[in-house]
Amino acid sequence: MKIKKILLTGSSGKLGKAIANSGQFPPLLKPSRDMLDITNPKTIREYFSENDFDAVIHCAALARMKECQEDPEKAVQTNLIGTGNLVIEVLKKEKKLQEKIRFLHVSTDGVYPGIKGDYSENDAASPYNKYGWTKLGAECAVKLLSNYCIIRTAFFDPDNIRFNKSATDAFSSKVPINYLVEAIATILNHNFIGTINIGSERKSDYEIYKEFKLSLQPCRFKDVAEEAKIPLAKDSSMNSSIWKKIEKETK
Repeated sequence: MKIKKILLTGSSGKLGKAIANSGQFPPLLKPSRDMLDITNPKTIREYFSENDFDAVIHCAALARMKECQEDPEKAVQTNLIGTGNLVIEVLKKEKKLQEKIRFLHVSTDGVYPGIKGDYSENDAASPYNKYGWTKLGAECAVKLLSNYCIIRTAFFDPDNIRFNKSATDAFSSKVPINYLVEAIATILNHNFIGTINIGSERKSDYEIYKEFKLSLQPCRFKDVAEEAKIPLAKDSSMNSSIWKKIEKETK
């Protein structure tokens, strides 16, 4: 299936902007929130009736963990119900067009417990905070589609590392944003259906960020957690062997 036109949700967010500016995708529909608000089914229906596309990259979300923790209602409305609204309209459009729409959903490593690390796609999902639970609920809605890929990941912008300290004893598989954009472009045109981890090798957060911010200072996980005042993962690293195989095959 050759993708001709893509609907990109969340095009004003960090990842959405990176996708839109990458030049790695077919023509993109980039509706503003006024044009397509995933929390307002009417706007989705109207936009879908006026625009055709054969793929969706779903980046729209309430991604700030602290805000989700403090306002779970908003998090549910956006991440869980909003994704459900979008899925419903995609199902309707597929029925009308009599063809399947490729649907890529950007999820999070936060659906895993964040304790032992090296999580594979088959490990039990048990989020450690409210953001993770809403994203896990969104995944359930996406699985009602037939041509979908749920991407569990964590990314950062190497050019915009705002903090000055990072933990040497907290581990993850975070990837630079441009790497994730390239991975999404690859998965979009691949026949993979299901859930996939996209991440780097397990490293401490300090190691990951230090490469891009030489002035970064080391600290301990407990210091970061105390300052954040929300539940955080001690080890959210992922086993990305399925993705690595696809990446190798498509190079």
